[in-house]
Amino acid sequence: MEVGSLPVELWRVILAYLPLPDLGRCCQVCRAWRELVLSLDNTRWRQLCLGCPECRHPNWPSQPHLEPPSWREALKQHALATRTWTQNGPELQSSACLLFFRRRKDRRVWNVGPGCEFETLRGALGVAGPYDRVVLHPGVYEEQAEVALKVPVELVGLGRLGEVALLVCMEQQCPTARLCNLVFMPPWFSTVVYKTSWGHVQLDNCNFEGAQLQVRGPGTCQARFCSFSQGSSAHLLGVVLSLLDSCDFSGSDTASVTVEGPPVSERNWACKHLAALARTFPSCGMPGYNSSLKGPEAGSTGGPQPPAANVRKEHVSIEDWKKRTGVDAVCQGTVIEDGWSDGECSEGEEENRDEGGINNTKKQFTLDYKIPCDHHGLSHFLKPRPDGSLPLASSPDPPSVAPEPLTLQQELDRDPEAHMLAASTLGCILRRCLFRDGKGGVHLSNYGQARLEENVFRGLNYAVRCIQNSTIVMLRNEVCECRASGVFLRLSAQGLIAENNIHSNGEAGLDIRKGANPTILCNRIHSGLRSGVVVLGNGKGSIRSNQIYNNKEAGVYILFSGNPVVSGNHIYQGQAAGIAINENGRGMITENVIRENQWGGVDIRRGGDPILRSNYICYGYSDGVVVGERGRGLIEGNHVYCNKGCGVWVMSSSLPQLLGNYIIHNCMYGLAVFCRKDPENIEAREGNWPGQEGIGGDGGNGERRGVEGEGREGQENFNEEGELFAWESDLDSEDERHSARRSISVALVESNCMSYNGAVGLYVKSSEALNVFANLVNNNRGPGIAVLQSSQQTRLVTNCILENGRGGVTVEKDCRVELRGNGVYENSGHGVSFSGNGQIVENDVVGNRAYGIQVSGSADIKVVRNRVQPAQSCGIAVLGAVKGVVHDNILFQGHPGNKKTLLHMDPGNESCVLRNNSILRHNTSCTSAPPWVFENPPPRPLASSPAGLSSSQYPSRLGISMTTRISATVESGCHNGSMFCSIL
Repeated sequence: MEVGSLPVELWRVILAYLPLPDLGRCCQVCRAWRELVLSLDNTRWRQLCLGCPECRHPNWPSQPHLEPPSWREALKQHALATRTWTQNGPELQSSACLLFFRRRKDRRVWNVGPGCEFETLRGALGVAGPYDRVVLHPGVYEEQAEVALKVPVELVGLGRLGEVALLVCMEQQCPTARLCNLVFMPPWFSTVVYKTSWGHVQLDNCNFEGAQLQVRGPGTCQARFCSFSQGSSAHLLGVVLSLLDSCDFSGSDTASVTVEGPPVSERNWACKHLAALARTFPSCGMPGYNSSLKGPEAGSTGGPQPPAANVRKEHVSIEDWKKRTGVDAVCQGTVIEDGWSDGECSEGEEENRDEGGINNTKKQFTLDYKIPCDHHGLSHFLKPRPDGSLPLASSPDPPSVAPEPLTLQQELDRDPEAHMLAASTLGCILRRCLFRDGKGGVHLSNYGQARLEENVFRGLNYAVRCIQNSTIVMLRNEVCECRASGVFLRLSAQGLIAENNIHSNGEAGLDIRKGANPTILCNRIHSGLRSGVVVLGNGKGSIRSNQIYNNKEAGVYILFSGNPVVSGNHIYQGQAAGIAINENGRGMITENVIRENQWGGVDIRRGGDPILRSNYICYGYSDGVVVGERGRGLIEGNHVYCNKGCGVWVMSSSLPQLLGNYIIHNCMYGLAVFCRKDPENIEAREGNWPGQEGIGGDGGNGERRGVEGEGREGQENFNEEGELFAWESDLDSEDERHSARRSISVALVESNCMSYNGAVGLYVKSSEALNVFANLVNNNRGPGIAVLQSSQQTRLVTNCILENGRGGVTVEKDCRVELRGNGVYENSGHGVSFSGNGQIVENDVVGNRAYGIQVSGSADIKVVRNRVQPAQSCGIAVLGAVKGVVHDNILFQGHPGNKKTLLHMDPGNESCVLRNNSILRHNTSCTSAPPWVFENPPPRPLASSPAGLSSSQYPSRLGISMTTRISATVESGCHNGSMFCSIL
């Protein structure tokens, strides 16, 4: 009959009455009939699927409210899966006759129950032949001794699930068996209700209550739509391959699923069929799975939120940031210490400021006799790019675009080892299961292997625990509301954890320690009550392209010799630090976007020694990078911008290296070196190092203390399992713990751009030595560099201090500072205001609004071989009882109307020696006088080519050009411990 002879709607009504075999035949008539049959997906196919007594809702138990993409496809997959147990190959049969008998459609059916052929299960199994069906009628069947299955058989409960209960212990001694629609409860003599050591068992729609399923390799198991409740569990020992699909685990006393031992080398007949079923699962690289890994929008705050859009490109203007935080991006009169404020002005600056003058860094006096200084050694930071855009160092706007996180497929394409793990199918495969309200979810030990896909772990003590060289593959699972950490990896465990949603756990989302080395890709790790990821005790791991947000403590926390690779992640909106490295933690931290965290974007302290390279650290509510007491590390090529506090804050006995960073548009200082000892708290911090406080901060004095510890619940769990839960067991030897990766004796700040910050570009109040080389410090609201305390020598060498809102360099009394080879240009106050002890040697100080170089107080100073041209004030002014010498300087006239002498010394000063200084004025009567030019040497700072450094050592994704090591002569030989001398 032609389809067109009746309306399509009427055909659908007619076809809806057909049983499954007839629907299949109709599909084979023609294409039009096939399309008609397929169009019944939400009607007849749905009815057939839900009406199958052996199959529950396709998305049971985790998402029964969510309909499958196709009811027909779900029914097809169910039909294929239920036949697995009958696909035993002929090689296991002794004759062709038995094989033919096994495949007969008229296999015998035995009924068990009151009034049936057999009243006991043991009696029916005694007469059943291979592949016969034993139907158990409603009732409770109890056996007083273990029952052996010696021939392949199918046990099916009649009626609804729960009407047939077995109190029995079964041992399978045959190649295959199937159990369907049964409830298993433990007999009086054993908690194990079913065990097999070499055959294959298929469990469909069964319940286990307080019982254990035990499978030992090369035996295999396929369980579908089963419930494990009241402390039930599955124990898999050395399994080659087993499949648990759409099962419900609840109320476990230990772990719901235990996988122990490496897969045995021998395989049974079912392995190839289970592997084929496993390969029908959706590929981890399919388009669409990344859509589940979405975080809150950039402007949102706190709490789990519905998916919106992938965090790909971040466009945030400085105006948006002001509105979001309620803070003016250039804070006025910022006071960090009571003794000094960048709102104060010296007498010389007051004399030279016009109305509204010094708050506008671009409004400068005109130099009639201007000396060109645009081609100094750091000018490449300021030159426009070939496309005409401004570089970051001279742009009044912060970066607007952050790098995109990679997709899982992109990560797998560039990591063959991870790609191999994603495709592996060894061990236990758990798919679309629900683990809830128990102690543990999945426990792997002693080289066990497991693959977890699309499962839900909720309300457990822990979701997954992987120890003793075991391998775990976790794809697209949800891990939430665990009382301890979500996923634990210990004792050289490894594996792939990708595209999971890990949130709202009581401790860390992932806890990695004791040599564990997993690959963690493209997960959402958020809303935890402690940290997102914790790596400690020699833990390793590769943590890449994850979204880690809204955790109450650090997004990633590294301590006790933890040494992971943390790359390409978006770490944002945390309620503490973005990344914290503490207690001798290490790590390679590269190319992450760390934004909008309440405390420091990156917090390094107490022996922490990471490599922090090419990260975007921005829009934080405190400082960008904090290097706390005894912090170390290489901080290179990062973008640190638009943080509410300082860009970088260095504290208390720290020895970091800051190389080639852009520290720009921060609300307070660009870089603050603030080493203040706090003896009152040292004992508390050192004595309570496993303490209960998270890393925190007060922003003002820079003290942040405490270390994340495990909660009481997690500690109790581990001690019950016999693992000593003590931080001490995670430590190396004393010698190894306190050894540094790099030999550093003086903190080094080199080749950074510190621009457009709300206060001072570089603020120093330190009792320790500091080397500051080849930095560009420009357009900051306060002075370019301010040294307020420096009992050890601070060396400022070959820097460019340009167009800052107040003075170029300010040095307070009792400070020991050396200025050598710097270019100090067009600042709104004094070029150099110096009240301390030290030397000012071979600097170019040109175009500054107030004095070029002002030396005052009782300083003991040498001012030698400088070239100075003020805008209209004194070139060099020696005020007060200054001791020292001022010689071989060249002073250039800047303005013909300048009535002040270029070289001035107070008349009462007898302890300062002036000699061999040159004062150059233009001859106003000669109009053809050539302009002044800095030729020998050219304008400072002077840059030399790097020695022994390749471009591969610099950030690959930032595209920045860096000035590297600077060579210069030293006035009185090398200073002991000087990093500057050691690098030449």
